[in-house]
Amino acid sequence: MLKRFTRVERSWIMYDWANSAFAAIISAIILPNFYTTLTQGDVVAGSWWGYATSIATFICAICAPVFGTLGDYPGWKKRLFTIFALLGIAATAALGFTAQWQIMLVFYVIGTIGFNGSCVFYDGFLPDVTTPERMDMVSTYGFALGYIGGSTIPLLMSMVLIMMPDLFHITSVQACQISFLITAVWWLVFTVPMWRHVHQRHSMPQKGNVLKQTFSRILQVGKQIAKNKPLLRFMLAYFFYIDGVGTIIHMATVFGLNMGLNSTDLIVILMVLQLIAFPCAILYGKLAQRYSVRSTILLGIVTYIIVCFTALLLEPLSRLGSGALLGGFIALSALVGTAQGGIQALSRSFYGKLVPAEAANEFFGFYDIFGKFSAIIGPSLFSIMWSATGQVFLGVVPVLCMFVIGMLLFLSVPKELEKLSAGA
Repeated sequence: MLKRFTRVERSWIMYDWANSAFAAIISAIILPNFYTTLTQGDVVAGSWWGYATSIATFICAICAPVFGTLGDYPGWKKRLFTIFALLGIAATAALGFTAQWQIMLVFYVIGTIGFNGSCVFYDGFLPDVTTPERMDMVSTYGFALGYIGGSTIPLLMSMVLIMMPDLFHITSVQACQISFLITAVWWLVFTVPMWRHVHQRHSMPQKGNVLKQTFSRILQVGKQIAKNKPLLRFMLAYFFYIDGVGTIIHMATVFGLNMGLNSTDLIVILMVLQLIAFPCAILYGKLAQRYSVRSTILLGIVTYIIVCFTALLLEPLSRLGSGALLGGFIALSALVGTAQGGIQALSRSFYGKLVPAEAANEFFGFYDIFGKFSAIIGPSLFSIMWSATGQVFLGVVPVLCMFVIGMLLFLSVPKELEKLSAGA
């Protein structure tokens, strides 16, 4: 499947395969459920999970432009990528040696910072590893491999341990802790190709004081984006629609449980999503080649608008029984799976083709801000609507509005955008 790619492209793609285990096991499924079990009945401890997620995400969002700019200096990108990847891997492994919720939160925050920080540099390597003509295909295959590999194989291994601990002569707590160690080992081993074969080919010259030049470059990039109206429209559109995508990812478990699903149901639904997302992420890359990236991203946004309307229909469906509700959620997860990887991958490559290769990392630092704030703003609006109405399914309404606004803004983006230069 990867024979069509160069060794450097394959090595870059493998980091999606590597780090997706963290996204699935630590961020989305096993650690949140383990933490909920440990803190059951303790309202204060339970609420700290949301605070920890917001704190880690906020730190990453604020620091992303600084990280990005530093990564564009000669030799810095690989070095900083390694520091953040190893930080995330070490914190993930450390989760396997504690069952105290306070310590667990500390390692979770550190791991999240390491994961997100490494992704800033990972995205910034895209212009280093391929050409603009191949960027869509490389980016979509990265997301696809993440879904079928990192998000599925170590998760299945972990679920076998958790669901049948007696078979392995371990406790349920030990099964969860071993799953965190599996995640760390998976992340470490499959990052090796990235370390060995991916190198920084483009850079900005370092002149004088590093910190002074870094903040000067941040201001210059911000001005460039602000002056380029078509690019600014894309960034604003991306902010809204990726906020919707991020909210669905972050709130899906809470939404499902409060609608009446159990943990087993959620695992089935997630597996359906992963299996659908794998081929569809690749399909999005092919559609982008045949038609255009812009048209394919619009297809993804429209799909998510349909997802939101479908989610609003789950409330009356739940009155027909648990079987009908589960069927509705499976259909919904399949629909999400058709667009989730593709819209993220093509947004990344669409932006990557517009920014100067020698300054890609600092531009991706700004790009990363918009993605990271989706873990703060979207879930907050979802929760506000839920609290105000007492109906969890109505939390989907503000998410729907985000996609509609994002689509309208994206429609105003010209079909042809001019590539930016690295100058001020």
